[in-house]
Amino acid sequence: MDTNGGFEPVFCTIVPPHVLDRLARHEDSALATPARRTLERDALERTRRRLTTVIGAVAAAPPAAGAGTPHRTVYDARHQQDLPGTKVRGEGEAAGEDASVNRAYAGLGATFELYLRAYGRDSIDGRGLPLDASVHFGENYDNAFWNGEQMVFGDGDGEVFVDFTSSVDVIGHELTHGVTQYTANLAYFGQSGALNESLSDVFGSLIKQYSLGQTTAEADWLIGAGLLAPRVHGTALRSMKEPGSAYDDEALGKDPQPGTMDGYVHTGQDNGGVHINSGIPNHAFYLVAAELGGHAWERAGQIWYDVLTGGELESQADFADFARLTAAAARTRYREGPELEAVLKAWEQVGLETS
Repeated sequence: MDTNGGFEPVFCTIVPPHVLDRLARHEDSALATPARRTLERDALERTRRRLTTVIGAVAAAPPAAGAGTPHRTVYDARHQQDLPGTKVRGEGEAAGEDASVNRAYAGLGATFELYLRAYGRDSIDGRGLPLDASVHFGENYDNAFWNGEQMVFGDGDGEVFVDFTSSVDVIGHELTHGVTQYTANLAYFGQSGALNESLSDVFGSLIKQYSLGQTTAEADWLIGAGLLAPRVHGTALRSMKEPGSAYDDEALGKDPQPGTMDGYVHTGQDNGGVHINSGIPNHAFYLVAAELGGHAWERAGQIWYDVLTGGELESQADFADFARLTAAAARTRYREGPELEAVLKAWEQVGLETS
């Protein structure tokens, strides 16, 4: 796909709107006020992203010199909302005292490494795109997002969420929205939007697994583990292994993700439930990886990457389209082997056919 046109970059946040909506209605102002401010800011960023799509984005920076090497820059927003903020660390510079800066820098690097070493992709656009991130965004901002051009991290409110640089899979998740932006460009609504979210969860998890050297059996398959404050009854934002089990909390409510099509949620909220129904393709990927064992970024991840970047995944694709394409990709790369069998079995288990 031509990287100079045709893209509709979306505003993607790691904490779903339905979670913040619930918090915003809480009787405890310590929970409600940060959530309301975050929702207001997210709405503004979403509007800006739509305007950029209509008017045209600012020309992207040229690829970094030296193929196959990252070009990272981390900025400090200093609790303001003007991006990117003050530059505090560039590529190759030593770590400082700010843990958020160091984690962001490391997370950008971990994402770059997975895509390069596992799939031969030079940064998120495949052409060495510089990776920028801003930390300490806003006051008690309860989210992290990719805005089509850079990563942004809030510090959390300390009551429900902690610093959003705390989970490397969150960084990988958001940057993968950039990979999708430069490849399949999946529309951010309904099943195509849920696939967009699921692909970010898949590769966010693989980035964490790759950086830790974990096998499929050793991985926790959680998205956002470490983001929830101690008072919250839960382990993460989402579970790929057991969708619907990540949290069950008085303030957050019960994790609503289904793991099969029997539980598919029809809703007008959250762009048609993109953060909810993503649990179904998430679970399918986990089942493939678990069946194959070893390192999930190798065979299972390769199949998913082939579909994302192969040029046949339409922007309006639904779950059935994606299931068929993963089966075709498995057959093309691995023939009639255990990889294809694992893919067919996984989609059947979540209630989707591949033919």
